[in-house]
Amino acid sequence: MPADKDPIMIVAGTRPEAIKIAPVIWWLDRLSVDYIFVWSGQHYDYEMSQLFFEQLRLPKPDDYLDIGIQTQDATQQVALLIQKIVDVAKRRKPRFIYALGDTNTTLASSLASVHVTKPFIHDEAGVRSFDNSMIEEANRRIADTIANFRFAPTKIAVLNLLYEGIPSSTIRLVGSTAVDALLHAISHNLLKEEIFSTYNVNPSQYLLFTIHRRENLTERYLPHITSMLMEVARKLPDYKIIFPIHPHTRKRMEETGLTKALRSYSNIQLVKPLGYFEFITLLKSARVVVSDSGGVQEEAFILGRRTITLRKTTEWPETVILGYNCLVDPDDVSKAVNIVVKSIELSELSPPQLSMCPLGDGNAGRRIAKALRLLSEVKIERGLEVSKYSWVFKNGSPSIYEKSKYLNKIFTLKENLTINKEISKIIEVDWMKLDESIEEL
Repeated sequence: MPADKDPIMIVAGTRPEAIKIAPVIWWLDRLSVDYIFVWSGQHYDYEMSQLFFEQLRLPKPDDYLDIGIQTQDATQQVALLIQKIVDVAKRRKPRFIYALGDTNTTLASSLASVHVTKPFIHDEAGVRSFDNSMIEEANRRIADTIANFRFAPTKIAVLNLLYEGIPSSTIRLVGSTAVDALLHAISHNLLKEEIFSTYNVNPSQYLLFTIHRRENLTERYLPHITSMLMEVARKLPDYKIIFPIHPHTRKRMEETGLTKALRSYSNIQLVKPLGYFEFITLLKSARVVVSDSGGVQEEAFILGRRTITLRKTTEWPETVILGYNCLVDPDDVSKAVNIVVKSIELSELSPPQLSMCPLGDGNAGRRIAKALRLLSEVKIERGLEVSKYSWVFKNGSPSIYEKSKYLNKIFTLKENLTINKEISKIIEVDWMKLDESIEEL
């Protein structure tokens, strides 16, 4: 959208970011908020992704940084991203910079904001895997630290921020925009049902498998994951396994000769990467989902799909707490196989009730857009943040206490999260009541 004065600068550059940022842009347009849309091209060249943008009703970027084809090394990518985002910010003079998630684009946006002395707003703040071997974990932690304002998708994310000493006045619980995008696709009949005939599968008669995380594509884990997949194919001959294979995953598997091994199984289908709506169509009707993706965990949960996540930790513990997701160490092949096979035998789950869903109710984009408009009006500045917390020590561990009408709506002591019989209620959110309590920043 052409900006007249002090626009919001929105920065994104990967497919997951585009999906999650789309609902925010839809609402900014509805609220007539000025913004400039900057596409880094970290994963996708814009010219190659125009259909994807059109499907999500995303505008053509005001600035396209073309970063993906310029660098191969991640450190070079971050350095060049910072430089280019700074250049755009100096030229465009935005009110503040807004970015989402945990990518190199998000990290660079946060660091660029410091160099141009512009406030930074981080969406999906407080999400933690507590696995510091993941670059994404470092990216999101740095972005949260630098941010002047944080949008948290879940109660647990809010708690993470509070326990890291972030002032509550800079946090808002809004839900995940992944829920918004997913519900939009379903309600607007954007699913691609023809994909079932394309792959010759029937609903609920296939497993959906994805893997792309760099830690799982190593010489240690990749052979184990491949062995697990082949063993599942042997044990479940009546089920097809659809495997949309990421380009980097394909490259690693071909280098190690594992692609040929998978192709020897008639019920394993290696297919090219899918569009968002094609993937959601398959996800919605999959009998079981096996993945290492954070976004897939969210989407499968909202659709009520049982998921096995090939990781030791997750950024979305709510999906595990409520029984939709099971974490499996990629090293433990036999355990992974047993869990997948047993999952087939279990009755299907129902999607969570959206009005109390811990990941959101489909209105995160509206909440974020309204908050961005308010933030642009109050003119927040980059500067000193002073915590208002009182620290109370209980059994040798610090607990946070702060009198706040807003916190009273969502707050719980972190140690309560270990009480199994109450935990499902603790993480739920009454979104209608929450909206009533956050009309003002």
